[in-house]
Amino acid sequence: MRTQTIPIWILSACLLFSGCAPLLAAREAELDLPAHYPQQPATPDNSAATAWDVFMADPTLIELIDTALAHNQEIKILRQEIQLAQNEVGARSGELLPFVRLKGGAELSAFNHRALNPRFPQLTAEGELELPEADEDLPGLSLGAYLNWELDVWQRLRQRRDAAQLKFLAAREGQTFMVTRLVAEIAVNYYDLLALDNKLLQLQNSIQIQQEILAIIQKLQQAARANALAVKRFEAEVQKNQSQIYQIRQTIAETENKLNYLLGRQPRPILRQAERFASLQIKALSGGLPSQLLINRADVRQAEHRLVASKLDLAAARTRFYPSFDMNAGLGYQAFNPMYLASNPQALSYNLAVEMHFPLVNQSAVAAEYQNASAEQIQAAYLYEQTLLKAYQEVADQLARIRNLGESYRLKSQQVENLNRSIEMARDLFRYARADYMEVLLTQREAIDARMELIETRQEQLHAMVELYQALGGGWQARQAAGMDSGG
Repeated sequence: MRTQTIPIWILSACLLFSGCAPLLAAREAELDLPAHYPQQPATPDNSAATAWDVFMADPTLIELIDTALAHNQEIKILRQEIQLAQNEVGARSGELLPFVRLKGGAELSAFNHRALNPRFPQLTAEGELELPEADEDLPGLSLGAYLNWELDVWQRLRQRRDAAQLKFLAAREGQTFMVTRLVAEIAVNYYDLLALDNKLLQLQNSIQIQQEILAIIQKLQQAARANALAVKRFEAEVQKNQSQIYQIRQTIAETENKLNYLLGRQPRPILRQAERFASLQIKALSGGLPSQLLINRADVRQAEHRLVASKLDLAAARTRFYPSFDMNAGLGYQAFNPMYLASNPQALSYNLAVEMHFPLVNQSAVAAEYQNASAEQIQAAYLYEQTLLKAYQEVADQLARIRNLGESYRLKSQQVENLNRSIEMARDLFRYARADYMEVLLTQREAIDARMELIETRQEQLHAMVELYQALGGGWQARQAAGMDSGG
């Protein structure tokens, strides 16, 4: 009867302990996405599916991105974080298996006939009783294998292993998201360099024209048809534009240094063709459906993995209130004489025990750990919602930005065209004394400003195009698959 009562008692105690454990419900993330983006049709076509090397379509830019993917230090750091997460998966998986250790020992003790020592008497190989002499210092030798195994009754170890696997996947998604940001940042800085080169070219051309007009005014001054004020005003305008050249060159140097930093190398000139800027086209991108962000955005997938992992951590923390069961076993030899270790069957020793542990006094520490896991789970749910909301906002912002910049560029182009005509008209009128120098000066100044603004508008359009591509989650799908195939 007793052998039947003990298992029932243990089972009853386990049910009692599990029923007394507190329960903190996991918070589910609220996914409330619109059916489509503002002023955009609901279409499944999504430009995020385009590989970044196809999207950029610039050999120089593609070469720069390839260099960054191979040498950027932040990518290398994230690879080590992924390795750490993978090692953690191995450690958590190992906890499910028994720990077996080989143990050997030697000791020296004084034997007393009047003392009780379960190691003595020792039987010889012939079965005779061998007693040590009185007050003799006796060696104790042992050699064996010992096993310790935590029985995963409540699935705690499996939950921790599964959570570690999800955190490993989250680390990989974090690297993927970083790559998409890196690709976009390199493209933006590359386009900035081309825009700065064109600004520099526009200023140099404008200065050349202004110097020609200045030479005409100086001749008119010599002929008493213009005064010194006109000459000084034009000289000041030329000097102002010459000063801007050095400011642009400084910005070019800083942009090149930043781009080299992203490439993971020391500063050096960035080889490029400035004339390519005029031929760059703004691609028509399709935003697809907001729900596709759940699949295409690596940071959203990362937050999702972390959310599921936090739920498993919460469930594992609750099991700390339950009894834990350990199995301990050992098998080896123990004797005071080395010759008996292997030859004498009586030297063989073994043990097998199952222990139950339950937090009785210091439950506050277990409760605090459980509450921390609950807070982290709630935090992960809010972070997932925030990440998804930010992803949607970024796409909506860039879609509106592209639309508005397109109209702005169209009007700015018309303005530049009209001002270019005005320059020719002002120069002709000035030659025939039908316009004063101020009209020529202001027309030149307005034309230069308009050309600079036109370049800046095109620059912003390129920024918006790249940033929309990144916001949609583009820059990893096809390229990553190709890399995996080549690596295999």
